[in-house]
Amino acid sequence: MTGRGTRLTGRTALVTGGGQGVGRGIALALAAEGAAVAITGRTEGKLKDVAEEIAGRGGRAHTVVGDVGEREDVDRMVAETVERFGGLDVLVNNAQSSVQRRLAETSYDDVELTYRSGPLAAFHAMQAALPHLRASRGSVVNLGSSAAVQGEVTFAAYAMAKEAVRGLTRVAAREWGAYGIRVNVVCPAALSPAAEEYLAANPEKAERVLAGIPLGRMGDPETDIGRAVAALVSDDMAYLTGATLMLEGGRTLIG
Repeated sequence: MTGRGTRLTGRTALVTGGGQGVGRGIALALAAEGAAVAITGRTEGKLKDVAEEIAGRGGRAHTVVGDVGEREDVDRMVAETVERFGGLDVLVNNAQSSVQRRLAETSYDDVELTYRSGPLAAFHAMQAALPHLRASRGSVVNLGSSAAVQGEVTFAAYAMAKEAVRGLTRVAAREWGAYGIRVNVVCPAALSPAAEEYLAANPEKAERVLAGIPLGRMGDPETDIGRAVAALVSDDMAYLTGATLMLEGGRTLIG
């Protein structure tokens, strides 16, 4: 547990997919810096657990059950956040379904699933949040992937979706800079439950992954990824937009 800070006091954040893994870590870190945090996801029990964890640490949280793959749900997530906390300063598009299959075996349904839950979800959330972010001169953080940057095998649909998120981010950074809105990407390599499950099922892959990380470990969802996101959306990083922040222990270094 990290100590409480004040960098985000008075601000409101919305984190999609906040019930577990990296989303949970980001939500906890934002709350630890004073933000009121709305967390969304499809599983109510997981969201409530994180909200209770935030409250137990002295923070404020609100849960919204919904599917980011549905535009109406995304609109409702933003509307409920604004209604509950009075505005919106930070949008974190973290939710993303994943499919791992060889390119030749990847189906249209695989691609549609990753696009609906990833870049389309981010697109819809950004559009819904825009009026509120303009009012607050806020910040958007979209989640990319080092697996997509590297072009890892079996990640065709996922990599397509995550690189689309980066393209969307760069366009938004140019168009929304005039409103004082910053839009950036974070590409994490974190030991989320999904990552743990995947690496446990593929021990040889796990060994190669760790061997390829100069810092020698996977990141912690809260202390390594969440705290970096909290810094990114704070005034400390007020001049950064359109950037991709690689939070992966150096695994994508070339040479």
